[in-house]
Amino acid sequence: MTLKILYYRWIGVNALGELFGLGLTLGVGFSIIASFDVGGVGGILLAFGVAVLSGAIEAVVVGLLQWWALHPWFPAISRLRWFLGTLGGALTAYVLGYLPSTLMNLSQAAAPAEQAPMAEPPQWLVLLLAALLGAVAGAVLSFAQWLAMRGSVRGAKIWIPANMLAWAAGMPLVFLGIDIANRGQPLWQSLGIMAVALLVTGAVVGAIHGAFLVRLARGNV
Repeated sequence: MTLKILYYRWIGVNALGELFGLGLTLGVGFSIIASFDVGGVGGILLAFGVAVLSGAIEAVVVGLLQWWALHPWFPAISRLRWFLGTLGGALTAYVLGYLPSTLMNLSQAAAPAEQAPMAEPPQWLVLLLAALLGAVAGAVLSFAQWLAMRGSVRGAKIWIPANMLAWAAGMPLVFLGIDIANRGQPLWQSLGIMAVALLVTGAVVGAIHGAFLVRLARGNV
């Protein structure tokens, strides 16, 4: 099979992986949180725990699809090691991703009732912070995958900067999709907007680190 097939196959599985994996992660997480009538600090901590643990759904879907896509070109990469690396990296990235907002919410919950709530930052700043968050999350996620690659793939060290670049581009798309989906539309429209945003995000992320994956495959023929 040609490297062009690897590239488009990789883009496809990442697009579908984020659509179903991240879509289910967000849906399950929000549904569980909404079903608990817990306020204050307890509710904030509960939301943090559910959000992090629900990230396992995305890790399972994306990790297994990615391994299926790359296996013909990288048969020495263990499915179990790739899956565990994706799972561990994803959960760590979720912890780091949700920690700042959780600490901010805890600070606001502990503030005096008469204190004015913090103003929403401008969208450009939110998207910039999302890009920085994506770069950090990409580094965390790909480090665990790199551990699964390094013994059998020459030049595997480029996988970490590849994912940092990919998720620096992809994470703002997720935030933008969430923002557009929460502008008062009917539920079915909001779900459609999020589905498109996640599909596009997965395709963009896959296209970026997929180019590096093709380079690795070419160097390991």
